[in-house]
Amino acid sequence: TPVEEKTEFDVIITNAGANKIAVIKAVREFKPELGLKEAKDMVDACPADLGTMKKDAATEAKTKLEATGAQVELK
Repeated sequence: TPVEEKTEFDVIITNAGANKIAVIKAVREFKPELGLKEAKDMVDACPADLGTMKKDAATEAKTKLEATGAQVELK
């Protein structure tokens, strides 16, 4: 039997890096329901779980967050 390819991933920010403001903006792009304070608290409390996303969205989130200097894992 072929291995089933994962279609959903948990997006985890493992380290916010130095540019937290950019990371917070990116988090709010993917989690628009979060207010500024909630997004900041999430980033400050790394590792932060952005939740489960479809593969394309998870890859896009990882790319955008890494562009801000954050370290991101997909699990």
